[in-house]
Amino acid sequence: MRWYVSIGAVLVAGVLAGGDVAGVAAPSPQNQFSSQLSSFAPGRQSADKEATPSVDVELILAVDVSYSMDMDELAIQREGYAQAIVSREFLQALKSGPNGKIAVTYFEWAASSDQKIIIPWRVIDGPETADAVANEIMKTPIRRASRTSISGAINFAMPLFDENPYRGLRRVIDISGDGPNNNGGPVVVARDAAIEKGIVINGLPIMVKEPSYSTMDIDNLDFYYEDCVIGGPGAFVVTIKDREKFKEAIRTKLLLEVAGRTPERPVVPAVAASKEPRVSCLIGEKIWQDRWGR
Repeated sequence: MRWYVSIGAVLVAGVLAGGDVAGVAAPSPQNQFSSQLSSFAPGRQSADKEATPSVDVELILAVDVSYSMDMDELAIQREGYAQAIVSREFLQALKSGPNGKIAVTYFEWAASSDQKIIIPWRVIDGPETADAVANEIMKTPIRRASRTSISGAINFAMPLFDENPYRGLRRVIDISGDGPNNNGGPVVVARDAAIEKGIVINGLPIMVKEPSYSTMDIDNLDFYYEDCVIGGPGAFVVTIKDREKFKEAIRTKLLLEVAGRTPERPVVPAVAASKEPRVSCLIGEKIWQDRWGR
């Protein structure tokens, strides 16, 4: 069975407390694996163990900048990531890991051929490095672009791990977005390719606006992310449904990822998982085809 929990029910390395800021969904059975979080890519880890520095997690932040995101949302999203990285809770979670540091890269995405790296691979190991990354995020001009290709973002992210000079116990792609895939290859193909490489994909579906035909929003974007986007051991979704909780939800997700935690205490049962996705994984492509015929 699949579960939702409120953020107030999640404990992340003893540092997270608060009210209901968003829904956190644990992975569906079809996205669970028997391997443990600490055993990602054992061949690569053993080969690289002595040759490269070690971090607790290699974290890719893949951020949606498609036109369906309004300028206010884009600004709040930027501020949310920057503020989360320098927060006291984040720095405490950082120190809870065996190495006390992570490697992070941050890129923005829209269409399948449109990805822009804002922060190349950096190590965050304390307040100074966290401040440097946050400042660089904030000083980059905000942009918007056409189409939404989650598959393109995943395909762009995967080889970035090979370029990272640091090797982590875990490899995570963190995807935020406010709509389904409507460009590039099918999202499930990209997702499955990442899972085969031992990569975990977590999701931040943004649902602060009423679904609109003009923006290609859909109902139940959280279900779409759960069934079609996330995957790998411990994968989870944090859903943002309240604009006022936007930044807090981003911080919650980063805390969970840095501490290597998933929701531990299910409190509200959701729909039981089935073999078929609750929302078609090709719904975005279908809407685009019905509207523009291409």
